[in-house]
Amino acid sequence: MSSQPQLYAFLKARYPELYEKAKERIKEGRWEAEGGMWLEADCNLTSGESLVRQFMHGKRFFKEEFGVDNKILWLPDVFGYSGALPQIMEKCGIEYFMTTKLAWNQFNKIPYDTMIWRGIDGSEVLTHLITTLGVSQPIKDYFTTYNGMLHPDSIMDGWMRYQNKDINNDILVSYGYGDGGGGPTREMLETSIRMEKGVKGIPKVRQAFARTYFDELKERVKDNKRLPVWEGEFYFEYHRGTLTSMARNKQSNRKSELGLMELELLSVLTAEEMGYPAKELDDMWKLVLLNQFHDTLPGSAIHEVYEVTKKEYAELAAQLYGMSNKRRRALAGTGEAVTIFNPVGRVRDDIVDPGDFDGEALEDEDGNVYPVQRTKEGSVAFVQNLPSKGYRSFRTVKAEEQVKSFILNGERELETPFYTVSFDEDGMFTRIYDKENDREVLQSGAQANLLRMYEDKPIYFDNWDIDIFYTEKFWDVDQVERMEWTEMGPVRAVLEIERKASNSTFTQKIIFYAKSRRIDFITHVDWKEHQTLLKVHFPVAVHTDEAAFDIQFGSLTRKTHQNTSWDVARFESCGQKWMDLSEGHYGVSLLNDCKYGHSVKDSNMALTLIKSGTESNPVADQEEHVFTYALYPHAEGWRTARTVDEGYKLNQPLTALTGTQGGKDFSFASVAHSNVVIETIKRAEDGEGVVVRMYESENSYTKTKLTVNTPFEKVYICNLLEEPESEAAVSCDGIDVVLKPYEVVTVLLQ
Repeated sequence: MSSQPQLYAFLKARYPELYEKAKERIKEGRWEAEGGMWLEADCNLTSGESLVRQFMHGKRFFKEEFGVDNKILWLPDVFGYSGALPQIMEKCGIEYFMTTKLAWNQFNKIPYDTMIWRGIDGSEVLTHLITTLGVSQPIKDYFTTYNGMLHPDSIMDGWMRYQNKDINNDILVSYGYGDGGGGPTREMLETSIRMEKGVKGIPKVRQAFARTYFDELKERVKDNKRLPVWEGEFYFEYHRGTLTSMARNKQSNRKSELGLMELELLSVLTAEEMGYPAKELDDMWKLVLLNQFHDTLPGSAIHEVYEVTKKEYAELAAQLYGMSNKRRRALAGTGEAVTIFNPVGRVRDDIVDPGDFDGEALEDEDGNVYPVQRTKEGSVAFVQNLPSKGYRSFRTVKAEEQVKSFILNGERELETPFYTVSFDEDGMFTRIYDKENDREVLQSGAQANLLRMYEDKPIYFDNWDIDIFYTEKFWDVDQVERMEWTEMGPVRAVLEIERKASNSTFTQKIIFYAKSRRIDFITHVDWKEHQTLLKVHFPVAVHTDEAAFDIQFGSLTRKTHQNTSWDVARFESCGQKWMDLSEGHYGVSLLNDCKYGHSVKDSNMALTLIKSGTESNPVADQEEHVFTYALYPHAEGWRTARTVDEGYKLNQPLTALTGTQGGKDFSFASVAHSNVVIETIKRAEDGEGVVVRMYESENSYTKTKLTVNTPFEKVYICNLLEEPESEAAVSCDGIDVVLKPYEVVTVLLQ
């Protein structure tokens, strides 16, 4: 069995004769082509849309090349499994899931080996964990392997280790040398022949495809009342450092994912005049998918890998910029206006850099005037009512007299329209008073935006792991080299702070806005540390025992206390664009544009910024880092505060072009309900029609209307492989779409 289409594609391109031999063996039924994804991708860091593409490209390759319809997601060695995966699997025609990695857990044993895995939306997938032990490994040691030896001791112990004997009497063994069950030896095959005949006291061995095993398992357990259910994510109690290691790669992956989605939207909008770049997009997506391999993206590969990906991502970024800008220019036309593009599926008020132009303000077609503040880097404005998945043009005008938005009391207290903010002599926040909600945001006596360096010397797997004792030795980054207010205008106020700690330097621009509650921290770190973990802390005055985290196509909550061993083990967790702590009627969200590792204890919210292990890459993270995180205090919970929207705003900024035609105001697609997120707009994979993919973001059953500004004759609700399942109802006010809680819905316009 070989599970990764990417490897077949490499073989086909480099050794076509050998590829044809493999293809023949698959046709003969001697070789199993099964696996589900394009490759065995990381499932924490990869975005929802990227996971869809992993299945789409993976399944299509096996179908077109070998006539095989994959049904198993085969991920023996991946570092945790998102609660969004069961739905994505189910809607891609995947029925079964297999891994062994969860048996590596440090503290807690997964209590089942055969079970139903239920995702955050309620989707269910039959799951089986391989129970193979090493030869002579004690049964009480629950560590299992995907490199099984076909040996009587290993087979017997694998059966003894199996926890669901009451519903099933077959186990699955992945055997052979190599990482993931590679080449079997003649000795193993001879052992198999002998054990097939039966040896008293030892289970019989039968050679069969993994698909055969799962099909038989399904029939055996499908109606069994004792079949257990595991709900939500499979958190992996190990390799927590892979949420942070090699920050550059994670940032490049995030920017590439979002850049590709924006290019797809722009390509749909310009398809008639410029054509749709299907081949280029396919190649770019496959490069991104390749680099989501579960050692590359997690930061646990060797140094040479990251030299290659650095070059690949740089070339991809240049290609995305060039192709996207060319299409924006085509849409914007030529003239004297400023055109602003919004890639997010929501009408949007936000910050933008409108570029260089004559004038002091922007004016929209409704006569609303938005002041422009000049900065060292260019300019900024806060504009409103940007169309969903669209663009709007603005005239440049002279500014009226501006109302003063900020008051500086001395050098360490700022009054904004939303907050009263105080700093200590070390440049740390000591107070954020929320004027609108009449309450303190920070814990009394605490310092916030505290950068802290921890000694990070895990027992094993340096670039993979963060061990639970890392908090025992740390140094605060509190030495201020320069602290200066550099901007105080109608749009924003900016405090710049330079710091030095150990061998590294830190420069931050802390930005307060006149029209947004968000506080942004644009951060530059010249990092020269080894085996040191960098976190930023915000101790907030919020009373709760759980935190919410953004994941693919939804969110989930995790407890913040340490009542159980399961809670203790979850001291570092994955979040995508945000995490949130909320009590009854108030909360605080911590947003980011490229980070994934989070922790929270005693309402101290922390984002992990840099890791810098030394094995298997001795110079991991030894470079300059530029990233942004943001604090977003809000009334009520994250749903009412629309934290999801703020996460998208931070990650997909508005783009402006000058010298464009006026009078433009266009939205390609929008939805009637704020909890429904339009994630993707692209041409259908077969070239027939346009795909609009959306998801419900607040765990709420929703009937909504989708409005699109493009001609169509038929509308279909599809699975994630874009295969129609039903025809959608269309009325004068839009397309009727029903979404269950956290459901992903794909609409095909033809």
